[in-house]
Amino acid sequence: MKIAFAGTPEFAAVALRALIDGGFEISLVLTQPDRPAGRGQKLVASPVKQVALAQGIPVHQPERLKDPATHAPLIEAAPDLLVVAAYGLILPQAVLDIPKRKPGGCLNIHASLLPRWRGAAPIQRCLEAGDAESGVTIMRMEAGLDTGPMLLAHSLQIGSGETAATLHDKLAILGSRLVVLALREFETLKPVPQPTSGVTYANKIAKAEAAIDWTQPAAVIERRIRAFDPFPGATAQLDETTVKLWRALPVVGAGQPGEIIDVAPEGITVACGEGALKLVELQKPGGRRLASADFLCGFPVTAGQRFGLPNP
Repeated sequence: MKIAFAGTPEFAAVALRALIDGGFEISLVLTQPDRPAGRGQKLVASPVKQVALAQGIPVHQPERLKDPATHAPLIEAAPDLLVVAAYGLILPQAVLDIPKRKPGGCLNIHASLLPRWRGAAPIQRCLEAGDAESGVTIMRMEAGLDTGPMLLAHSLQIGSGETAATLHDKLAILGSRLVVLALREFETLKPVPQPTSGVTYANKIAKAEAAIDWTQPAAVIERRIRAFDPFPGATAQLDETTVKLWRALPVVGAGQPGEIIDVAPEGITVACGEGALKLVELQKPGGRRLASADFLCGFPVTAGQRFGLPNP
């Protein structure tokens, strides 16, 4: 079975490595163009491209796939199936029709239990919403957004301190195992239509969402901090300084939203719309992520100060 693969970030790279290790023939890899990164803004290849090049697999990096001319490398690769994982580009119907296996020659590794959290940011949104479980679905792709029939799905429980980073890594491993299983059992798997109820959409994370609204309940803010770790990182404005918040614990406390009601080495307690949050890992501009005791050594904070509220 000849496989083409489309993906960009580390989530997809884990799956590509598993397919290679599983002995599948990868005829072509599609990934997004190299992007500037780091302080020097040098062009950096995606994790998927790095894996492909290390294995000598041809790579195609179109900016978009609307132009039929960009489809030529995939047509020439003549794959039986196309496996997609966090590619980041919309695949037009003409691309979905290229794989030889009909119907359903394009498979997607989606980091949620569909139909919950269709869309771009299922990992972050499930944490933000306080879901008790997440998982991975292997589905047949069609023109709609994550609407295709399901081939395999597996759930996992979300831990109380789970962040987007830790959940990402677990789901990446789960996804890599499921897609290998799906390909090995492809001829016997029976596609199951997604339920029509329970559909939710995981919109792409915007940087503007990083600013914490202290009028919300402490439990809601704590989930958002975990959901936005590592990107974009939850932020709070203290006087003229933007502080990043990486870990917090809901505690009993009251005051004006954003008011610092206690300062101690084990954490900075801030009043919320309901309850309070003890900030236990923070970061000042240009600094590193620090436990609260170390943060306070270089950034004195006193009770009575108040974090600002985001602009309406």
